[in-house]
Amino acid sequence: MRRLPAILACALLAGAAHAAELRLTLLAPADDPRLERDRVERAYLGHPTGPAADGVKLALDESRFELDAAGHRVALATVAVDSPEAARSAAASAVKGGAAMLLVDLPAAWTVAVAEAARVPVINMGEASDALREADCRANLFHTLPSERMRADALAQTLVAQRWTNVLLLAGSGPADAARSAVVEGALKRYGLKVVAKKPFKLSADPRERDLANPLLLTAGSGYDVVWVVDSDGEFARLLPYRTAQPRPVVGDAGLAAVAWHAQFERFGAPQVSRRFQRAAGRAMTGHDWAAWIAGKAAVAAVLGGGGKNGLAALVKTAVDGSKGVSLGFRPWDGQLRQTLLLTDGQGVVATAPVDGMLHPRNVLDTLGADAPEQRCKAPR
Repeated sequence: MRRLPAILACALLAGAAHAAELRLTLLAPADDPRLERDRVERAYLGHPTGPAADGVKLALDESRFELDAAGHRVALATVAVDSPEAARSAAASAVKGGAAMLLVDLPAAWTVAVAEAARVPVINMGEASDALREADCRANLFHTLPSERMRADALAQTLVAQRWTNVLLLAGSGPADAARSAVVEGALKRYGLKVVAKKPFKLSADPRERDLANPLLLTAGSGYDVVWVVDSDGEFARLLPYRTAQPRPVVGDAGLAAVAWHAQFERFGAPQVSRRFQRAAGRAMTGHDWAAWIAGKAAVAAVLGGGGKNGLAALVKTAVDGSKGVSLGFRPWDGQLRQTLLLTDGQGVVATAPVDGMLHPRNVLDTLGADAPEQRCKAPR
């Protein structure tokens, strides 16, 4: 009997030696500007603070025993790319080299290039653009990071629940903020909220434009219940709370934000996930880290559920536990992972969305983001 643990260990090692290896390739930007030190130190809400590989590696490490028991082994390779063309080439090379799935943390255009170059499932872990779920969707493209519309819907539902119906919208002057503010306005309209005024802001070293970054001037003169700020860069937004002309809450990219994860979420086993990530990566887990972690878990679940490479092709049928209290799965109409979103002020989790009382004929999680009847993605799955 004393020899039994050693015998079992030898059996597991022997099984691992003959395990079927499935290869994953993670494509990430070379010299990622999002991870420059000054940005990471500011820890903008909703922005990454470290490489996506950290979350994927944690998921694979947590699943190692289960994979070994099923006779599988997953190998992860990380490739840095610096352009859409390089991303396309790296994707084609990875598939040719036997990669069964690609994980990407890339800009939208680069992600499309990867999906077009690969005939295997591609999981987008870092780009929230709604276009990737709509006009630019692809049949093999899936998403674990919540879309911009999902985040906007989560906040709009929260405003309805709080009866904050009159909204002052402040938006940056760049093209990214213009697209995102249009998404916000769509969410406000869907939930019957009123935009009392929409004002642009601009951070500039030109003294003639300093009024465009003055919170008191921007928030004066309109009766409103809440200020919604759209700031893709994050620098203006982080300085807005408590500096408004009227004492009103700030939401959007500062104040109260809708994110995929926050390290202070305290339910459904979430503290254990955050602690494991903290130990492994040496930093707090963010929404982007969670999106990478759940992508790794989805890959493992597809392998275990489908028996190898054929199972990965059926990723849309995979259900995963994201420590959010409900089973999560990919929507067949746009490849987006259904999920609960967390509302945070940066210090803790204030609420979750969908909010209590929100109704849907099939799955209340589908109140966040584009629903099936809208048919915005034309790629068949």
